[in-house]
Amino acid sequence: MHDADAVVLVCLAMTFVLFATVSMAAQSEPRARDLGIPFDGRPGPLNAITDVADVEVGFTTLISGSGKQVVGQGPVRTGVTAILPRGKKNSNDPVFAGWYTLNGNGEMTGTTWVEESGFLEGPVMITNTHSVGLVRDAVIKWRIEHGGADPHGYWWSLPVVAETWDGELNDINGFHVKTEDAFHALNTASSGPVAEGNVGGGTGMICHGFKGGTGTASRKLETKDGGYTVGVLAQCNYGVQSELRIAGIPVGRELPPGIPRKQDTGSIIVVVATDAPLLPNQLKRLARRVPLGLGRMGSYSGDGSGDIFITFSTANPGTWGSSRTKQITMLPNDDLNPLFLATVQSVEEAVVNAMIAAKTMKGINDFEIRAIPHSELQQVLKKYNRLIEPGK
Repeated sequence: MHDADAVVLVCLAMTFVLFATVSMAAQSEPRARDLGIPFDGRPGPLNAITDVADVEVGFTTLISGSGKQVVGQGPVRTGVTAILPRGKKNSNDPVFAGWYTLNGNGEMTGTTWVEESGFLEGPVMITNTHSVGLVRDAVIKWRIEHGGADPHGYWWSLPVVAETWDGELNDINGFHVKTEDAFHALNTASSGPVAEGNVGGGTGMICHGFKGGTGTASRKLETKDGGYTVGVLAQCNYGVQSELRIAGIPVGRELPPGIPRKQDTGSIIVVVATDAPLLPNQLKRLARRVPLGLGRMGSYSGDGSGDIFITFSTANPGTWGSSRTKQITMLPNDDLNPLFLATVQSVEEAVVNAMIAAKTMKGINDFEIRAIPHSELQQVLKKYNRLIEPGK
């Protein structure tokens, strides 16, 4: 073996170890309930978007380099998140979907066709702002390789890929996300517990002046309301500290200062999944409830924020296609209120989970964003009698 080959192998091994370490650490981070933060509603078993049966989530987390930024070399603090509504096995069976944008200073590709057709035909991907195009193209290639090409030629695709901006921590103009990173997120997507904090597309994000990232939560409806599940995954990169509210308390004004943002800039992407049988127009109504959960956190959806949300239902499989009349089920509008409330509650908790799981990170030019301090947060909540027994 040549010396150069040995160096390459060592570098690859170090990268793998770093990636594995980041992923394992993220999965074991504490969650909001572990600190005694109270929330309304009953979560599913995992309190995650994967409580909705068949939904799978995968990540690629890219962390490398330190110190001065050299465009094209790093430091790198970014990644890709993949959400597959019916998992990899049934990835070519579209789901009914709807979307909504509260403030449009952001991007979610493919949504004009979601609006027109009422279907989401593939995965939902989330990455950084300047990697949207590459991830979009990667999804098309991945779908072709996984049965998305019909016998008569190319199966056209309009992938849904969303973004938030990580340019304060990440060498965003270095284009470090590659096709294989999108493939890895898709191919490793799974059910079960979902990593949070500094993972996937949320790796380099900032939320309400503290380290942000990826968060998830769910709600299980009572049997009398149908027993359905609502699950949420959020990539959080928005807000100012002064407006931050947790458990109804303006904690941002009493915590040590994070970074001194005076305006709500950044973005947040929220994906809402449910197994309730909803039509596209009803799912759009569900998407419109996402801002109510963000409002509980202190968001006012500033001019510089891209606040974009997509919802889908895993009910009614096999409804895509033109071969015959389709038989579908749906809930009446009068029965939607519990789903609306579950969405609001899940969004609120998903954002808090993202902040609690996130770790302090130093990125380009040694810019550092601190994680929200757990003990100080608990003290503030205790002061207002809003701290409960952890795990409840």
